Amino acid sequence: MYATVRSYGPSDLVNELRRNEEAVKSLIGSVAGFRAYYLVATPGGGAVSITICDDEAGAEESNAVAAGWIRENLAGMTIPPPSISAGEVVFSAPA
Repeated sequence: MYATVRSYGPSDLVNELRRNEEAVKSLIGSVAGFRAYYLVATPGGGAVSITICDDEAGAEESNAVAAGWIRENLAGMTIPPPSISAGEVVFSAPA
């Protein structure tokens, strides 16, 4: 498995993603090899999204579709570009 973590600075992004939850889930869920997606609201108004895919190609595709969705749907908002980290999932510990 492969994960990508996108960290966004303070903005209204979390609120907009909440309002568009079904569209975001559908979009990210359509990525080849998709496994899981998490959106985290951070203190101070930031956001972190975590996408887990089968491989690096899926994780890179998730970054591209996320950026495209923001460009197309939130063009009027000021959203700082995310800091992106990605890598192989070494292990997981589900409940």
